[in-house]
Amino acid sequence: MDNQSGRKTSKRMIMLVDETLQSGDLFARGKELTIVHNSEFYKLRLTGNGKLILTK
Repeated sequence: MDNQSGRKTSKRMIMLVDETLQSGDLFARGKELTIVHNSEFYKLRLTGNGKLILTK
């Protein structure tokens, strides 16, 4: 399904336990995801070394 910005959209549920997410749940479908904060887009990437990088 596509939204107005031309991006593919999908929905899934991720378990939050004691206000904690598991990174494996976030990256189960790939190595990059987008976070929208105050109407600005950020990319969260999982590196080949298993580290996280957040970029604007």
